[in-house]
Amino acid sequence: MTQTVPTLSHLDWLEAEAIQIMREVAGQCERPALLFSGGKDSICMLRIAEKAFRPAKFPFPLVHIDTGHNYPEVIDFRDRRAAELGERLVVRSLEDSMKRGTIVLKSPDESRNRHQSVTLLETIAEFEFDCLIGGARRDEEKARAKERIFSFRDDFGQWDPKNQRPELWDLYNARVHKGEHMRAFPISNWTELDVWQYIEREKLELPSIYFAHTRPIVRRGNGIVPITDLTPAKAGEEIIDLQVRFRTVGDISCTAPVESDADNIEKIIAETAGTTISERGATRLDDQASEAAMEQRKKEGYF
Repeated sequence: MTQTVPTLSHLDWLEAEAIQIMREVAGQCERPALLFSGGKDSICMLRIAEKAFRPAKFPFPLVHIDTGHNYPEVIDFRDRRAAELGERLVVRSLEDSMKRGTIVLKSPDESRNRHQSVTLLETIAEFEFDCLIGGARRDEEKARAKERIFSFRDDFGQWDPKNQRPELWDLYNARVHKGEHMRAFPISNWTELDVWQYIEREKLELPSIYFAHTRPIVRRGNGIVPITDLTPAKAGEEIIDLQVRFRTVGDISCTAPVESDADNIEKIIAETAGTTISERGATRLDDQASEAAMEQRKKEGYF
């Protein structure tokens, strides 16, 4: 009798790889944690964790480093989703680091995005995490494309792209000495389009700002800047109402939307398939400076 072998889609293969990596973390590490911001990539990571470990609880807490300048729709979603899953959510704020004096802003309106490294490393030290699971993907920008799936960080939390471990035959080494830790990226091989197709397949809920909506903005250089209390219009700029959506979410001071009428998943997938600009290149105002600047941040402990 001939047995029919089921055909796996590319999403099946990517999901299976991500599940394997997450289970490797759980099996090799004593105190891992899953970074969860409420953004689309970390939402996919939650589903991967569900498939890897349910019906048991996750073998790690969820962690978010809050700049204090996040979009409220995303923070509300973060809290609600963690509560629905019944999982522990650890939130540490840059505001607390600023009060301790470990973060000092050059000016009150400086973007807090790059300062997240300080609070992140303080959180790792506080809980003695030996591995952080993140939703970074190699297609986001060139510095992240240099990451291994298991990324070694020294006892200062620093990343050295020339001092990483081989990952031949999908074998991973997560052993670290006290004070060192790993970063693991289960969806490294996914693209932005894969993420949206997975969200569609799994019927995952998202914060509303990922879908097209009308918002007051100004055009500044090549970008669109949303008008908020943190990002007011400058003298001479014209405020207009524009239909936009966010391809990625983060600190308000550096996360810009794109003009779009994609108000459902199907339209977003079609729009993503036709774009030639990476999501961070189009929407992260602070990442547009240079690849070297982003790589330097990563060396200092950034996500």
